[in-house]
Amino acid sequence: MAVASLSVLLNEYDLSTSYSLALVEGLDSDNLHWRPDENSSAIAWHLGHQGAVGHFMLRNLTAAEVSFNKDFDAVFDSATPEPGRGSLPPIDEIIGYRRSVSESVHSVIGRIDAGDVGAPEQLHLIATGLMCAVVNHEYQHAKWVGEVRDTMIDTPLPTPGSDRLIDVDGYWMIDATGTS
Repeated sequence: MAVASLSVLLNEYDLSTSYSLALVEGLDSDNLHWRPDENSSAIAWHLGHQGAVGHFMLRNLTAAEVSFNKDFDAVFDSATPEPGRGSLPPIDEIIGYRRSVSESVHSVIGRIDAGDVGAPEQLHLIATGLMCAVVNHEYQHAKWVGEVRDTMIDTPLPTPGSDRLIDVDGYWMIDATGTS
C-alpha cells in the first residue's frame, strides 16, 4: 500500500488550512471571540490552536525550531486551562501566526522531502506521519468551528477541497493511502 508523497501531503495541509479559514469568512470579531462560557474555546482560539499544534509537532519531531511567539504558545496550547489563557489576540495576528507556521512547515518538510537533512529516510517517515496528524488535527477543529459557525450565520458550510478525505465518526480525515 503506497502512502502519499510529502509534496502531496503538503498540498493536503494547504487545503486543510484553507478550509479552516473559509469557515470563518463572514464572521465578525464578536463571532470569532464568542465563548459560550469561561470553560469553552472561541473560534479564534481554535484557529490559533491549529497553527500552534502544527508548529509544536514540527519543532518537536523534526526541526527543533524556536517559538514564533511565546505568548501564543501559552494561549493556544490546550494544556493551558481555559480560564488561564487570557484574552485572545486580534484575528489578523492569529492569521499571521498561522501563515508563519505554514511557511515553516513548507520549508522544513521541503528539506526533508529533498533529503537535505540528517537521517533523511528516518525523517521522511516521521514527516509523513506528522503531516497526516497535522492535517487531521486541522479538520478535527474545523468540525467544531463549523458547528459553532452554523449557529451564527445562515450560509452553507464550504466543502473541503480535497478528494483524499474520508468521513470517520463525522470528522474529515485524510486517507493518505489514496484508497478512498
